[in-house]
Amino acid sequence: MDRDFLIDLFADFGAVTIRRMFSGFGISADGTNFALALRAGLYFRADEQSIPQFEAEGSKPFSYQTRAKTVTVNSYWQLPARLFDDSEELADWARAALAAAQRAALRKRPKARKAAKPVVKKAAAKKPVAKKKATKKAGSSS
Repeated sequence: MDRDFLIDLFADFGAVTIRRMFSGFGISADGTNFALALRAGLYFRADEQSIPQFEAEGSKPFSYQTRAKTVTVNSYWQLPARLFDDSEELADWARAALAAAQRAALRKRPKARKAAKPVVKKAAAKKPVAKKKATKKAGSSS
């Protein structure tokens, strides 16, 4: 998939930003990445609300092979092939993917930090200072 193809594909969805990522492209809207276009296909962001829709279409989550194992990324699911011919329905799926990505971003936001407790340093123990004895000078009267 090339950049021009992706721009045409998302025409009914609206403006998207397409950036080089891995072996393909990351696709975002309003600063939120919601899709990946890779050699293996087009993957949309999914969550507990939208995964059943992908499963009903027979889609699979994104996965890749390392030397040791296959890694499955359940947050991105392959777009059903039939949607490449239905730009209006693809736009609906893209809006759902953007919503899933936005929900995920809300869950990831850092919680407000508690005010840091002031660091209390213990005063260093002072060594007792030896007092000098006053010595009388020869020839002086007291």
